[in-house]
Amino acid sequence: MLYPIAISMGDDKHAWGVEVPDIPGCFSAGDDLDEAMAMAREAIEGHFEILAEDGSPIPSANTVTLHAANPQYAGCTWALVDIDVTRYLGKAQKLNITLPGYLLNRIDEYVLHHPEEKSRSGFLASAALKVLQQGR
Repeated sequence: MLYPIAISMGDDKHAWGVEVPDIPGCFSAGDDLDEAMAMAREAIEGHFEILAEDGSPIPSANTVTLHAANPQYAGCTWALVDIDVTRYLGKAQKLNITLPGYLLNRIDEYVLHHPEEKSRSGFLASAALKVLQQGR
């Protein structure tokens, strides 16, 4: 899932600040832009580990467009951090399902051209998570 991060530029006396609007209390910093983005990934993953331990839901990601319209983030630079949220949803369980051949072929074709999905299972988990988060 792609999580938008709001980046506040640093200078000679201040670090680059990063806030993750979709995850309350999740922020970080770095000495330069690259380090700030790397630290944002660590902050997100750390938050998700705690949420998973507590059995709390993993927040869904909104769009950069939505957050950029918020005056609180005026002047921020935006980036996206790709986080595999399935790691925080519990232990994998094997499942036997039946799908029409045409649909299965379309899924395989999509996965072939979108390596971020990694597999059929990854695609199906990602699609299910999107639908379930929209229904909140």
